[in-house]
Amino acid sequence: MEIREYRGSDETQWLRCRALAFLDTAYFDAVVTEKPVLEPQAIELVGVLGDEIIGLCDVEVDGELATIDTIAVHPDFRTRGVGTALCVEAARRAVALGAHTLDAWTREDPDTLRWYQAQGFVESEHYLHVYADYYADPGEPDRAVVRRPGLRPIKLFLHAPITQEAAMRKQFQRVHVCRRFSMELVA
Repeated sequence: MEIREYRGSDETQWLRCRALAFLDTAYFDAVVTEKPVLEPQAIELVGVLGDEIIGLCDVEVDGELATIDTIAVHPDFRTRGVGTALCVEAARRAVALGAHTLDAWTREDPDTLRWYQAQGFVESEHYLHVYADYYADPGEPDRAVVRRPGLRPIKLFLHAPITQEAAMRKQFQRVHVCRRFSMELVA
C-alpha cells in the first residue's frame, strides 16, 4: 500500500471508501455526496493499493491541536494495518505543522474504540448524539423540541450532556455516546 496526499481526482473513490467503511458502524448514515473542504492547513491522505483507495485520513490542524475529521478503511482491507499506517503518517505531518495533540471524536463502536486505544489515544470527554426520528417513533421529534406553528419536525440530530444518558435512552431509540480520544504527539 502507498500512502499519498489526496487529489481532486480521488473524490469518487474517497466517497465510496468512506461510505463502505461507515456502513456497519454507528456512523452508517453519515453519508456525504462530496468530499468536505478542509482548512488550508489540513492533512488529506489516502491509502492506495494498485489503483484503488482502500483507506483515508483527513486531519484539521489548528495551532497545537490536530483533529482527525475522517479516518476510514474499506471493509475488505480492515485489520491489515491500513488505518494505523494512515494515522502514523498523519501524526508525523501534524507534528511538522506544529501540533502537539492529535484527537478524534467517535461513537461507541467496540472495534473503533479498541483501535484508538491500541494507537495510544486516551479517552477524555463524552457527550451524547441523540436522534429523534418520526419514522422510528412518531413521538420522538415532539419529545425533542417545542413545536412551532407551521413546522413539523421529522428528523432531528441533537447533542446532550452525558449526565442525561439514561433519560435520553428511555425517550429515543438511537442514542450514541460521542467520545473524544486524544494523544500527545512527540516531535
